[in-house]
Amino acid sequence: MAAKATTQIVSDVNHLRYFAVFFLLSCHVASGDEGTWELLLPNVGISAMHSQLLHNDRVIMYDRTNFGPSNISLPNGACRSSPGDAVSKTDCTAHSVEYDVALNRIRPLTVQSNTWCSSGGVTPDGTLLQTGGDLDGERKVRLMDPCDDNSCDWIEVDNGLAARRWYATNHILPDGRQIIIGGRGQFNYEFFPKTNAPNFYSIPFLSETNDPGDENNLYPFVFLNTDGNLFIFANNRAILLDYSTNTVVRTYPEIPGGDPRSYPSTGSAVLLPIKNLVLEVLVCGGAPKGSYNLSWRNTFVKALDTCARININDVNPQWIVEKMPRARVMGDMMLLPDGNVLLINGGSSGTAAWELGREPVLHPDLYHPDKPVGSRFEVQNPSTIPRMYHSIATLLRDGRILVGGSNPHAFYNFTGVLFPTELRLEAFSPSYLDTKYSSLRPSIVDPRPQTTVNYGRVLRLRFIVSGRVKSPVKVTMLFPSFTTHSFSMHQRLLVLDHVISFKLGISKIYEVRVRTPSSAILAPPGYYMVFVVNQDIPSEGLWVRLQ
Repeated sequence: MAAKATTQIVSDVNHLRYFAVFFLLSCHVASGDEGTWELLLPNVGISAMHSQLLHNDRVIMYDRTNFGPSNISLPNGACRSSPGDAVSKTDCTAHSVEYDVALNRIRPLTVQSNTWCSSGGVTPDGTLLQTGGDLDGERKVRLMDPCDDNSCDWIEVDNGLAARRWYATNHILPDGRQIIIGGRGQFNYEFFPKTNAPNFYSIPFLSETNDPGDENNLYPFVFLNTDGNLFIFANNRAILLDYSTNTVVRTYPEIPGGDPRSYPSTGSAVLLPIKNLVLEVLVCGGAPKGSYNLSWRNTFVKALDTCARININDVNPQWIVEKMPRARVMGDMMLLPDGNVLLINGGSSGTAAWELGREPVLHPDLYHPDKPVGSRFEVQNPSTIPRMYHSIATLLRDGRILVGGSNPHAFYNFTGVLFPTELRLEAFSPSYLDTKYSSLRPSIVDPRPQTTVNYGRVLRLRFIVSGRVKSPVKVTMLFPSFTTHSFSMHQRLLVLDHVISFKLGISKIYEVRVRTPSSAILAPPGYYMVFVVNQDIPSEGLWVRLQ
């Protein structure tokens, strides 16, 4: 009896210790009401469910093909046969568009098969690779090669995948291939392009994290570690996978509290900016265990209001839990050029899936990774447009965040519903774009855009600043992400090692020299946006190709 009592006391002490630590990490929220919103287009024709910025400053967006006509026609009066469509067997409308950032203009694109809840990312040569979907699209691969003359469109590859990929996650690898992980009923992974190896490899971790009736392990959060292995998070915990041998080399603890953070209890995650080879993962939001099934019964549980942060290469890695300014489910997390993280979109109760989200979160929140624990969040000015299930956010080269989508319905539905299908496209401008900082904002004048850079070399950047430059300036390098269902795949920002910076004569031209990433394990090959950051004010990005 005494032993039982002692055990209970130890349990209670540990419980109180956890909540004491959690209380200490509760945030002091700065309410600066920063940032501005701009309506770019009142109607882009589709509800953006997936998005990808390309290196020609066009954004590809698409939804799905089997739920009736969109609000934009296919080019040249074209139509496609759609026998599997529940609404229209012949569809003359587009379900993918290209957004030209500079011209603020939309061009319709043609997809032939269903892209619903698919995955993707850009290849080292800048081509958009899109994988999977539902029904006739579940094993398709689609390619979009960027162009400036409006001649390019989707090319589809039949049976490009070995398994059905619906709600899967992609990640670019050091050799330029993409790994495709998971999906509904798929506890395995495969590669594209295919190799002579087996078609796919089993991951028991994905079945172990599958909650019966809820799942809570779809669209896993995946990040490339500095040892070449993959950090894979699903539900409430993570592993480190050597994908080349299909070996779990490390198992991470469960996030304190044990609540799920993966679809449909959808939180979001980022790999924080990489400095000095330190890799930390931040997971924010989600829904308490059981919320998904309760939502189907019209009980909408308050979402999680916490983030969890972990150094994945610590000797004894542990999650540190921090309190957010508000509960958030179905939110997006975007790395910004200055190294901060923007939390945007979503609701504050319910879960992902049709009709199951409630209480739109209109305020973005800014997270400052380098500030002391408890003072990292800053509230931003709100939008007026709810961005619920099937919304997107994409960082543009000019530093704005493109925001679109929101369609929590089985079809396009504009009337008589709580959250109508949303076709408007917005941009959120963080406070670093405020005109009061114009004199501090660098403008890169050399090298030219699209320059090729190599690993482990000194990169020289010349830039103009009309005001004061505070040395050393920071240079960041960001891989453009593929965004869907509250996760930005491949998203990766590196703070480059500073070599030297100086002013050129009496002009306003400055030069900074930094060292490019040492290997493709640290930064996989492809197009990156490079930013010069002066006193937390970033320049516009410069596209470079790392190879």
